[in-house]
Amino acid sequence: MRKFLALGLTALLLASWGGSVARAQPRSGGPRIEWEVKSRFRLFRSEADFQRHVAADRGDGLLAAEDRLERESDGRGWARDTVERLCTDRAGRLLDTCERDGTQEDYLAPRDHRVGLLLGGVVPANTGCAWEFDDGSGPPRQVTAPCEEEVALRVLYGRTTTASVDILLPDGTAQRIVTDVAVRDILIAGIGDSIAAGEGNPDRPVRLSEEGFCFQRFLGTTRSEYYRPGRDGFTGNRSCSFDIADERANADWARQSARWESGPCHRSLYGYQLRSALGLAVENSHIAVTFLPLGCSGARIDAGFLGSQRIAECPSPGTNAACPGSSPAQIDELKELLAKVHRRAPERNLDLVLLTIGANDILFSGLIANVIIQSTTDRILLGRGGAIASVEDSQKILDGDLPANFARLRAALKPLVGGDLSRVLYVTYGNPVLGSGNTLCAGGRDGFDVHPAFSADSARLQQVSEFLSGSFLPAIKSLALCEGKSCRDAAHERMTFVEGHQAAFASHGLCAHSNEDPEFDRACFSPRGNSFRANQREAALDPMTCGRPASEYRAYAPRARWIRTANDSYFTALTYPQGQSALLQPSNIHAVMADATLPVMRAAVGLQPLAQPVRAEPLPPVNVGTTPRSTR
Repeated sequence: MRKFLALGLTALLLASWGGSVARAQPRSGGPRIEWEVKSRFRLFRSEADFQRHVAADRGDGLLAAEDRLERESDGRGWARDTVERLCTDRAGRLLDTCERDGTQEDYLAPRDHRVGLLLGGVVPANTGCAWEFDDGSGPPRQVTAPCEEEVALRVLYGRTTTASVDILLPDGTAQRIVTDVAVRDILIAGIGDSIAAGEGNPDRPVRLSEEGFCFQRFLGTTRSEYYRPGRDGFTGNRSCSFDIADERANADWARQSARWESGPCHRSLYGYQLRSALGLAVENSHIAVTFLPLGCSGARIDAGFLGSQRIAECPSPGTNAACPGSSPAQIDELKELLAKVHRRAPERNLDLVLLTIGANDILFSGLIANVIIQSTTDRILLGRGGAIASVEDSQKILDGDLPANFARLRAALKPLVGGDLSRVLYVTYGNPVLGSGNTLCAGGRDGFDVHPAFSADSARLQQVSEFLSGSFLPAIKSLALCEGKSCRDAAHERMTFVEGHQAAFASHGLCAHSNEDPEFDRACFSPRGNSFRANQREAALDPMTCGRPASEYRAYAPRARWIRTANDSYFTALTYPQGQSALLQPSNIHAVMADATLPVMRAAVGLQPLAQPVRAEPLPPVNVGTTPRSTR
């Protein structure tokens, strides 16, 4: 599905995708043992949730699979139910012990894995099959079953289990097939900012009311009031006499929020990092993937990665009562998790780190605010609060603080990956202000009229685009690859750089349109900026000029734009109850980034299409009547 990332005044980032999955071809010939790890993306509690992604896979890439899932869900999103069945609590913290399909498992250091074995190829006529499994830890386990049935067992992690099956033939003889079963569990951490987290893509989008909710601009005058669709189910005052200090009303508002894997960090199952790790598990049936999601919207290197960061919202129901004021440093969280891993399984190490960070460091959300906020009063007030930044402000940071902070980031990560930063995959950004045909967006209110102060200024838009393409993106690549003198030990500090998604992304920015865009978008989001009623009396009852209910909006329907406009972001998450944080949350489609990342991940951990080792051995005649009984 097309998943979007938030690019807000509090956290704004970008990305994209490309790639395909290499698939092993089935072999013809005699019988063979085929086996697979069950529910092998271990963040999911339920095998059924994982199998949904296996079924969507056609070997044509994650973007295509996401599109299938989008259509299957009628644009409502595949994660809306899955988010309730994760090995995390409601705030997104990983559980030490997780019940997965009825079995309690140590999430960080699994003792064993559930596998299924089945006879493939041409199986001769038979009277049944006798299986035996030997891992050297005790007497072999024996199972009898019809040869066409899958046999299930749990195999110890870190051990090789020899699996053999005797195909009992009608003439009283048997044919034995033998193979080895060894599960590789790959440990992957995802860290970084809004792009890493999946901002803009709540696992369950907000439900919008068909009636209006009154917002106020920064000046509390009557003329500053305006109505937009509110949150469905909110029972409080919808007029502009709403008391922002009313705790009961605020709690009711929070209960109607969008649902995130981590509410405090706006972390989502749609983020490219999780989608890449999930894709690796889907395409490789002999591995398991243990994913550590740590990305947090708004994170910078100094505040977010190396230090704690302030949390702006706790939207998820169930987390509001204990909402933290800040999120801990991601590097500290990662160290703590790895310390638990090493206490339980000293030989287990971190295989890969997925990283995207740096855009918040150079005030990217401030650059976007500078582009879209046109009201003089609003610009003055936001400028005083530091929410607006110029290209000159960003360039100064890019030349000054960012290289030193990036060096600190490298130093902090290096010991966690065995001194080799090539195991850190830095997935870069894309340029969000390009539209169809790799052309610069024209500006205006198209996609931005959800707030009266919004309208993209074409001149400032061009300045930002040139800064991103000509300065920021080359600089962040140079830092990640240790070009120049940015690293003391380039051979061990050079990260693996992922940029294969940028070409595809260049034609799908925030102004891209298509005749295949959702009907609601084409009917209700006016290119001229007239999407909402100006008359407050009418808008309080029906805020949309198209006359259609806001609830018809589908956050995860396919669109030409892979960046959420301000309108898209409001209709997806509706995060500002008083309209005082002028929000732009464009976000790109994460599956494209995942498509670009997946082949690099595959190469980094040495995964290739698996050729199943099979040994065929003749056996002397057996007495079928003494076949071992099943121990399943």
